[in-house]
Amino acid sequence: MQSPTVNPAQAELNYHAATSAASHDHHGHPDHRIFGLIVFLVAEGMIFMGLFTAYLTFRAVAPAWPPEGTPELELLLPGINTIILLSSSFVIHNADTDIKKNNVNGLRLWFGLTALMGAIFLAGQVYEYSNLEFGLRTNIFASTFYVLTAFHGLHVCVGLVAILAVLWRSLKPGHYSSEQHFGVEAAEIYWHFVDVIWIILFLLLYIL
Repeated sequence: MQSPTVNPAQAELNYHAATSAASHDHHGHPDHRIFGLIVFLVAEGMIFMGLFTAYLTFRAVAPAWPPEGTPELELLLPGINTIILLSSSFVIHNADTDIKKNNVNGLRLWFGLTALMGAIFLAGQVYEYSNLEFGLRTNIFASTFYVLTAFHGLHVCVGLVAILAVLWRSLKPGHYSSEQHFGVEAAEIYWHFVDVIWIILFLLLYIL
């Protein structure tokens, strides 16, 4: 029985068509990475909520809050830090907007500025620590103050590492584009989370 003649050109066309269809099917699957990130942030948020609840409980049962003899917190430096951190949320959003327009240079610019602002925030927090007139064991207010602010500072550090990782990967041509930018979105969402937590912390510790 004579086997059918195969046209090489047609076979190549069929191969590329099949490859393209498979690729389309692959990219057509829902991307659960953002959902996973949100689940992770919800878990982190629950930890912070536990710390906030503990702080509010200590405050509710204490005869005076802060306890008598606790030096008053300065508002100027934390206020400036708050403005810097909140502004960085708008800055990092510009990076997400630019990468969706295939503007990698814009991504690098805005992520670089966000990293700088985050570093300034951390430096300000370290400076505040070095000038506080109470220590970790001074009283319950001091202990909760350090735990809350340091735990948040740890999250800022993680966010900085994520931002710097995106900057490093952006040096590879074609790594990020309007079609492939999960790392950019993930870093932005995480950074917004860090900012929201700080707003709550600032209100609890410095304002209320």
